[in-house]
Amino acid sequence: MTSWPVSALAGSRWAPLWLDSPDRPDARPGVGGDVEVDLLVVGAGFTGLWTALRAVERVPGRTVLVVEADRIAEHATGRNGGFCEASITHGEANGRSRWPDEYDAMHAMGLTNLDEIGATVERYGIDCGFERGGALAVATRPHEVADLEPDEPGFLDAAAVRQLVDSPTYLAGRLEADECAVVDPARLAWGLARAAEEQGVRIAEHTRLTSLRRTPRGVEARTTTGTVRARHVALATNVFPGPLRRTRWSVVPVYDYVLATEPLTDDQLASLRWDPAMGVADSGNQFHYYRITPDRRILWGGYDAVYHYGRSIDSAHDDRRETFEVLARNFGETFPQLEGIGFSHRWAGVIDTSTRFCAFYGRAHGGRTVYAAGFTGLGVGASRFAADVMLDLLAGEETERTRLRMVRERAVPFPPEPFAWIGIQLTRWSLARADRTGRRNAWLRTLDRLGLGFDS
Repeated sequence: MTSWPVSALAGSRWAPLWLDSPDRPDARPGVGGDVEVDLLVVGAGFTGLWTALRAVERVPGRTVLVVEADRIAEHATGRNGGFCEASITHGEANGRSRWPDEYDAMHAMGLTNLDEIGATVERYGIDCGFERGGALAVATRPHEVADLEPDEPGFLDAAAVRQLVDSPTYLAGRLEADECAVVDPARLAWGLARAAEEQGVRIAEHTRLTSLRRTPRGVEARTTTGTVRARHVALATNVFPGPLRRTRWSVVPVYDYVLATEPLTDDQLASLRWDPAMGVADSGNQFHYYRITPDRRILWGGYDAVYHYGRSIDSAHDDRRETFEVLARNFGETFPQLEGIGFSHRWAGVIDTSTRFCAFYGRAHGGRTVYAAGFTGLGVGASRFAADVMLDLLAGEETERTRLRMVRERAVPFPPEPFAWIGIQLTRWSLARADRTGRRNAWLRTLDRLGLGFDS
């Protein structure tokens, strides 16, 4: 007999919670022939939508077309946890280890970027549940407590952290009150699309890019619904293979899995003492992220990030029973007071993981084409910053953003198979071992020295 909480999966629906809504907009038509524009944006996830909107905000009247092979927000943008973080470097530790001289400036840019996301939501009246309640990091193993800096202001011991969110697994915590907002990511994307269209941007869905080539006047893009001639192109294709060979080795697809509970009752919510504006993540290498949704469900994701041999992206990887059972069991250990609650939704999404854990940038076609990719799961907020970087690069402007080494330096590529698969599996095993023991083995220490690694 299967015990709760694994049995709670029985009633779950296979669908991303955010996209499972009657408010989802109808698909826009394709290109419908030959067109000429100032800027072509490829991809209608967060990076593409922010690029389109920022392009017309910066230069009103600019003609912009966005083409999307699927639907707006269909993939990573509509399948994440809705944590809109200030960090543009995948956290302080990653940023300081790679760019120590620039980290303070990048941290300030990230906070400003989050401020501007909130201002955009307000300015365009985007109803997406944007709440800037901060991020709570919690330690659930004794060796994780030291990483939360017990001697520094803001440290929370077990009793203090359980006053914020009550779990018997919590040993310590730290709340970064200004570093994160929670949001309904699909509604944010739909709102950005609407705002961009109100400024004159055109969006074509179910329109796949088939080729891209430089011309004397710009770039010609052939798509499944028409040909586009553009002065400039911004590629925002996330993990999906794009037309530039130089980017294909720079990311690998990693599947992230998520559960959502039934809506909490008043008593259940009270038992947690949890401010819904605050997101939570534990401190393991294989970590859970979780938050309360606007309709009072607990969204519970992360931990078991999975890479499939050959950089495979396939819908057959989505509904992975063993991973959902691991997530359910860990949920039950974290919140035993919710025994009996069911899961309403389960889903997965593919993340564009880079070797440096955060976005990288580049140019092609003599500077006519730019790209950004590799957000490694923290793209909800960083995608807006990436949009401005790409627009700066297209304009040929030297700015505070484009002077960053993070922007100027290329990401180290992943190796071909079978070396990529072997290395990632060894890394996942080593990270799980480090979570159990608190010690990084020789493999992880080698990756640290090389500035490489793997993270969910």
